[in-house]
Amino acid sequence: MTTYAALLRGINVGGKRVPMADLRAILESLGHGDVRTYLQSGNAVFTSDERGERDGPDERAESDERDERRIADGIAEALAKHFGFPVDVLVRGHAYLKAVADACPFPAAELEGKQLHVTYLSEPVDADRFAHLDQDAFLPEAFRLGDRALYLYAPDGLGRSKLAEALAKPRLYRGIVATSRNWNTVAKLVEMTRA
Repeated sequence: MTTYAALLRGINVGGKRVPMADLRAILESLGHGDVRTYLQSGNAVFTSDERGERDGPDERAESDERDERRIADGIAEALAKHFGFPVDVLVRGHAYLKAVADACPFPAAELEGKQLHVTYLSEPVDADRFAHLDQDAFLPEAFRLGDRALYLYAPDGLGRSKLAEALAKPRLYRGIVATSRNWNTVAKLVEMTRA
């Protein structure tokens, strides 16, 4: 049994209403257990014993990613059927969420939760995608890339961040799903998915 977090993108804004009670019911109808939601922005934690075939220990990470994609696709399909509109979903296990938090290049312990954000990505991205951005022009704001994640330090908050605005351009994420969470939520999801 593995504990996962489902991260829904772009819900409860712009007419895409997904009540958390409905999200919990949908996850339970798919056979997932111990379903809990966090906030109204599309964070759900659940357990699942859906595991793909594993030929050996070297294929564990690749198999985990396949399991996450398969579970995310099932949730997205059920949400679209229930609500009548598409919802992008990322599913990540505890080990990944903890690794992303532990690898934070900014001093997370010293910052307020709304100064630091993580954008979770469906696929790895390379720095070339962001090469046109002159990071020095945005100081003291900064971003760094991680394992299917982008870390953003915005000391004055996301609403005032010029770098966040520059990073929000859809063309930067062409072909991938990207959904952001503030550091308070990042830390809470690590805690909630701990076995």
